[in-house]
Amino acid sequence: MQRHNMPLPQKQVQIRLPDAAQILQEALSFFLQKDGLNLQWLPEYDQIAQWLSANDGRGLFLFGNCGRGKSLLCRYVLPAILLGYCRRVVSVFDTAEMNRQIDHVLSRHIISLDDVGTEDISNVYGNKRLAFAEVMDAVEKNNKLIIISSNLSVNDIRQRYGERVLDRIKATTKRVLFEGESLRK
Repeated sequence: MQRHNMPLPQKQVQIRLPDAAQILQEALSFFLQKDGLNLQWLPEYDQIAQWLSANDGRGLFLFGNCGRGKSLLCRYVLPAILLGYCRRVVSVFDTAEMNRQIDHVLSRHIISLDDVGTEDISNVYGNKRLAFAEVMDAVEKNNKLIIISSNLSVNDIRQRYGERVLDRIKATTKRVLFEGESLRK
């Protein structure tokens, strides 16, 4: 296939951190202290540490209640860990950036999307595109690694994006549900 210039699938991104829980705790503490906050370890963090220990080539889908640290993890903590310990660069976007720069997002191999479900339909120079659906399609077809945060429930995702996108999320990510009250004060 390569000799005929046919595309070959990229290798899945494998993450294996032996001391993942400790690394996650230190990174969370570092970023929280910048805002004068102390770490309160949540049960959800155990699942994220497990993912960091062995992701099996899958991404991470953080969803659920607001104010539980999903954006902090998605935007800063996990990209810092992957860069510092795995030498992997994570391209971080919020959904407005995803809509404005969809082709750039699609060109990245490790993508972090914050606050999925808040975006409108992408409309660049009159071309309307369903950016998140395109990203999830590329994740599945090209073995991209995706980290996603969203306040949407599974049913909300199904209603907003359809069964196909939800199925791709299930196939390509470990899903972590964030429950409980907001930690914002």
